[in-house]
Amino acid sequence: MNSVCIIGAGVVGCAIARELSKYELDITILEKEHDVSMGSSKANSGIIHAGYGTSPGSLKTLLCVKGNALYDNLEKELNFGFRRCGSLVLGFTEEDRTELEKLLASGRENNVKGLEIIGHDAILGLDPGINPDVLCALYAPSAGVASPYELAIAFAENSLANGAAFVPGAEVKRIIRDGKTWHVETAAGSFEADIIINSAGLFSDIVSAMAGFSDFAVKPRKGQYLIFDRWSGLDINHVLFQVPGKLGKGILVTPTFHNNLMIGPDALNIDSRYDYLPDREALLKILEVSKVSYMIPEPQKIIRTFSGIRAVSSTGDFVVSSPAPGFINTGGIDSPGLTSSPAIALLVKGFVEKYLGKLEDKKDFNPRRTPVIKERLNLPPDEVERLIKLPDTSDDRIVCRCEQVRQSVILDSLRRGITVTSTDGVKRRTRAGMGRCQGAFCRKRVRALIAREYGINEESVSGPDRESYDIMFLKRGSGVKG
Repeated sequence: MNSVCIIGAGVVGCAIARELSKYELDITILEKEHDVSMGSSKANSGIIHAGYGTSPGSLKTLLCVKGNALYDNLEKELNFGFRRCGSLVLGFTEEDRTELEKLLASGRENNVKGLEIIGHDAILGLDPGINPDVLCALYAPSAGVASPYELAIAFAENSLANGAAFVPGAEVKRIIRDGKTWHVETAAGSFEADIIINSAGLFSDIVSAMAGFSDFAVKPRKGQYLIFDRWSGLDINHVLFQVPGKLGKGILVTPTFHNNLMIGPDALNIDSRYDYLPDREALLKILEVSKVSYMIPEPQKIIRTFSGIRAVSSTGDFVVSSPAPGFINTGGIDSPGLTSSPAIALLVKGFVEKYLGKLEDKKDFNPRRTPVIKERLNLPPDEVERLIKLPDTSDDRIVCRCEQVRQSVILDSLRRGITVTSTDGVKRRTRAGMGRCQGAFCRKRVRALIAREYGINEESVSGPDRESYDIMFLKRGSGVKG
């Protein structure tokens, strides 16, 4: 059986692993962090783009439009959280209308279905909370929202259920080719493979250079976001964009799949691939700019800020190529990388078949993955308090008060093939800690459950991945949590 090593367990690497697990291949996913979806895949807007905003004829465009069409079936099979809510690019001047007409023409050339420019009354009929000064908008009904980290986790879990292996803590140190065999030396040991697939995200150019190929470079671009409480008093029906600028699609206002309000990101070219710390002044600017589009709730309703770093390619386009037999690059996958990920996986499969020949179907492949979050509870406060007080042996016990997450859901998330040794890992799978108190109530309970499930000390269970601003920072001008 031919062996494949995938370097990087972001949404692209996990999508590739899931696609290749349909065939008789020995697949190993190498990830330098302790969990999947630890880079750009967990810190982005979660938008499934329609495909009008990328250059006609580019790889981004081809993969975005193709990827978008795959999401309905993926959601049926993997239950990660996706809905088509549509998007609006809002115009407030005649100059904006001219730009929207350009986007419309681009979208039609890209074969995006259902695009149209609509007027003031139609816009407010779709989303009454939009700034009433709006003049026109580009409406794209095929756009949607997904839970990005849940998608990566679902891809990974399904690939593991179909025979793939996941190795955390496996930062790549060296890549050597010996005839037709590739040797990958990592912090978790050495691995051999017939095929190496580089999906290392922000570090994809570095991994490529280790193998002797330096035909692209990654330029990090930082984007910052603010998340509002689900009970902020504002319902948004669509993803709302401003007319795009040179660095991207502008500040967006969007519902998340789980119905929080999210605004951002900005776009700042930076030197460091590790600079995730949010900047207070930049966040204040995002908040102010977003008010142009929508009636934003008061800052006191903000429960979280975060930033992500996009891997912008020096080529100006996605890099999906095979510079040598058995070595495949997927690099510079910035926006719309989430949308494109299942289509990237299909393109990579084509490269694998060019090298190995037609792949043999796995007869017992199971495309389905049961959801972790099977229902969203909406219990009255007195019932929540009763369930919180149940003994820790009861699966019905409520562990997370804000999001009403039962103990059974958390235990299920720990038993799916990936050892989850952080409270944030559980948060991304179950939403325990995603509510207004941001884990202040449930983090200790989650840590205890992880330790008990795996038979480890609670001290070895890590907490939040990165620091974030205090939820009242906009009101008080306070600093960073210590």
